[in-house]
Amino acid sequence: MTDQNSTTDGRTMPEREEAFDREVNNSLKRNFLALLGHGMFGMTGFRLLQAPTFLPAYLFLLSGSDVLVGVALAAQHIGSGIASIPGANLISHRTRVLPLFFTIGALMRLQVLGIALAGFFFSDNMALWATCLFLGLFGLFNGAQMVMFQYTLSKLIPVRVRGKLTGFRNFVSGVIAAGVAMIGGTYFIDNNILGNGYSTTFLLAFILTVTGLLMLLGIREPEPPRMRAQSSLLKHAKEIPSMLRTYASFTRFVLVRSVAALGMAAVPFYILYAGEMRILTGTDLSVLTVCFLLAQTGSNFLWGAIADKQGNRLVFMASIGVWVTSAILLLNTPNEMLWLSIAFGGLGIGLGGYMIGAMNLILEMGDRENLPMLLGISTAVNSLFFAMGPILGGLTAQYLGYQELIIGSTVLLAIALTLTAFLVQEPRRAN
Repeated sequence: MTDQNSTTDGRTMPEREEAFDREVNNSLKRNFLALLGHGMFGMTGFRLLQAPTFLPAYLFLLSGSDVLVGVALAAQHIGSGIASIPGANLISHRTRVLPLFFTIGALMRLQVLGIALAGFFFSDNMALWATCLFLGLFGLFNGAQMVMFQYTLSKLIPVRVRGKLTGFRNFVSGVIAAGVAMIGGTYFIDNNILGNGYSTTFLLAFILTVTGLLMLLGIREPEPPRMRAQSSLLKHAKEIPSMLRTYASFTRFVLVRSVAALGMAAVPFYILYAGEMRILTGTDLSVLTVCFLLAQTGSNFLWGAIADKQGNRLVFMASIGVWVTSAILLLNTPNEMLWLSIAFGGLGIGLGGYMIGAMNLILEMGDRENLPMLLGISTAVNSLFFAMGPILGGLTAQYLGYQELIIGSTVLLAIALTLTAFLVQEPRRAN
């Protein structure tokens, strides 16, 4: 097997690196706009599906059980954890990732269509189990695609503007998703459009995600000057312990992020806690979703600016602080839509910053050759704890109550914040 680190075109490695950087900068505007378009439509659709409002409420409507809501949502993360390292192995030797990314992305979007169609054509019980299956398959393809997308992003967008792109993508997709969520709640769900307002909302999410995928046709993907030689999945798996020792900062952050992921157990149940306080109509669901998405969106410019200037560690820590504060507010808010809306807005701000900080920190903690596998490890471990969260959250909510669940999750987030302060160093200072 030839190692692609050797030069084959007569140029020295520094010359090849310089040519790669030049190609990245020459295509930066084009690729920036393509990724922005992808966020405008694709992220909008996925936000409709994954916002902590519509899907948990729909699953509870089908099952009437907090435990089954947790199991259904955990299926997605289990699938993601299973596929992330194989996904990394698929791309670690490839100079071009986008062709495979399109295939996996199309398969992932078909699962969203399956969730929508199950609601239209199946009974509640069958629709519940079909949704669990489709969520598991969605997670399976999403785990692989997530690694591919993050790796491609690291190739296309220099770190100096990565926060800006992330902020713009999240802002645009959040504004559109908020508008679509308002339509979904007040029109589709309240009026039971097409016989199932939730399924109609998920069908719209499918159309948006497909449109977003097509936006990536405009990307010009450069070939890196160095790549790993192709190897089997088993060989890659055997390298994981040594990689964890070599990249000690990465390992510490994965552990800290796992605690935070477990602290996210309450996220799908925030809306069910609000529903326990007052009967929520489709309009109420849309209002809380809009508050969550607009707050998440409006804060992304700030999070992106902080990330570019001060680093993603600060974004990660500050967002958890906002998240903890908002969860406490939710626990102590009066039974009024105004206060619930403020609490959900704060949760959106915190979760948005968390996603930006966590993703971009990982991208700065490894070299290009090993980044796919590091992303795979991170996604696998994180997905394991994400999967545990909804199951433990459902059991806690079922047998102890929503308040106890939110308190426990908030304590775990506070622990993650403390561990970050002491164990995780800002990569840019380390470098």
